Order: sequence, then structure tokens, then C-alpha cells
Amino acid sequence: MYNFIVNPNAGSDRGLKAWKAIARYLERYNIEYEVFFTHRSGDARTKARELTENAKEPQCIIVVGGDGTVNEVVDGILFHGTINVGYIPAGTGNDLSRSLRMPAGAVRCLKAQMPGDRGTMMDYGVLSMGKQEVSHRRFLVSMGIGFDAAVCHAMADSCPGMRLILNRLGFGKLSYVFVGIRQFFKCRPSKGYIILDGVRRVEFNHILFISCHIHPSEGGGFLFAPRADGRDGQMNLCVFSHRMRLRLIPLLISAALGRQRKGRGLRNYVCREVRIHTENPLPVHVDGEFCGVQTDIQAECIQQKIRMMI
Repeated sequence: MYNFIVNPNAGSDRGLKAWKAIARYLERYNIEYEVFFTHRSGDARTKARELTENAKEPQCIIVVGGDGTVNEVVDGILFHGTINVGYIPAGTGNDLSRSLRMPAGAVRCLKAQMPGDRGTMMDYGVLSMGKQEVSHRRFLVSMGIGFDAAVCHAMADSCPGMRLILNRLGFGKLSYVFVGIRQFFKCRPSKGYIILDGVRRVEFNHILFISCHIHPSEGGGFLFAPRADGRDGQMNLCVFSHRMRLRLIPLLISAALGRQRKGRGLRNYVCREVRIHTENPLPVHVDGEFCGVQTDIQAECIQQKIRMMI
């Protein structure tokens, strides 16, 4: 049986439209399923935990929503037995589906993932943060600290009417651009350092952002780590540090166009684990979901642990 976790509000109601098409297909072919609709942040995580907590038989969980909904499901899963995770993209960014080159259309995407007993083992990351009480958060696409996280936070608080109109016109990516321009003038750099795999320490004087990638893009297709591969057991880091923030503009333009521009201030690294310290508290995100403001975080890649129905 297939268990669907559906975010009906994803992508300005695209989640609900996608589910209606899927439900018609399931009913037409008498496919057994159960569906759970999310109503607020955290619902998908709670349901994923309930489905896998005492699972004695293989479970198929198919997420209908955006990257944030998938993040909650992956964060909530308990890996006691065989868990197969499917994904029907219906959000604004859909960076995971872009990386996995999933077909357009909810039903076509579903059919490509059936039957649910086949799949590909993929990596995920774990973010650890906090000093006295350490908390952990899984991520499937990327996590970041600094400018990109500030954009994610502002996106959640931005005008829903503007985002709704842009999404319905097919220009959802522009909402990231508008919010990004505003955050560009508000963000402040910080001194800090990274420690790669517990060995190599690299210091920076003007950190604007650091992003850690399991998959290549974030923010609806901004390509910051083109060589990231969700199956290689490693994270690709993108660090931008420069005293002149205007240097960030050509990087953002090229990333938005699906290319990565090489230039002063941009550094790339590959590792399994990274510790990040900044002198000033900076915002943090996982898969576009805001995780507060931190100075010390750690990210680790867990190799081929999650089974994706692709």
C-alpha cells in the first residue's frame, strides 16, 4: 500500500491540484492507498515518524509538495526497516526534482516511481547546531548559513499575494530574486572559519554565505554546486567571502542561469563533514526551511541511507 503525505498549500495550491490528479489515477486503477494532508509546519515530520516507528513491513511513503515537505518527511523517518520514499514535486523551488530530472506532471511522475519496491539509495545530510543543547536536522538537498538562509527566511515572511501571482504565471523563481535583492543590501559579512573532515582549517574575513550541498542547486534552480552528486557520499561546499559584496552579483546571476561563475571571493570544497564558525550570528536553513540564527554549526553527509523511488 502507498502512504501519501500531501501538502495542499505547496506552490500556491499546486500541491492540492497535483493530489487531485493523482487520486483520480489511483481510483481508476484500484490502487490501494492512504493519504494524510498537512495543515501546519511539522505535520509531515510527525506523520513520517508515526508511519515508520513500529513498521514491521516495508513502507512506501510518497510526498506531494515542495522541498520543505520532503525535508520534514526525511527528518521524521525512523530507519527501522525498509522505507521507500517517493516524491511528486509541487512546490515553488523543486530543487530535488530538478537534480533527479523527474518528469513533468504529477501522474507521469507517479508512474515513473511505481511499483514502490524499487529504488535508488541516496545520501542525506545532518545539520547539528547549539552548544549546550545540541539539536539535529536532516537535509536532502542543501543547508546554508548567511545570505542564502536570510533569503529563505524572508521568503517565508514575504507577501503571499505576490508569490501566488508569480507562481501561477510560472515565474515563481522571480520571488526569490526580489527577496534576494532586498536581503543583498541588508546582509552583513562575518569573520569565521571552516574545518573540513576534522583536519583542514580555512579562515575567511568577509563571509557572506556558506552552502553545503548534497544536490547541485537551491532556491529554485540557483546552481551553486554543479558537481554535487546525491550518491557519492560527499558534500560540496560553496563559500563566498569578499570585502566587496558587489562581487556577489555576477555569481548570483550566473547561478540563476544554471552556470557557476568562477571569480574572486568564491571557493569550493568537497568533504564528508564540516564545522563552521562565524564571529557574528548568521541565519541558517536546511532545504529552504529557516533554522534560526547560529555561530557554530556542523554538517555531515550520511552515505546512501535513504531509498528513493526513482
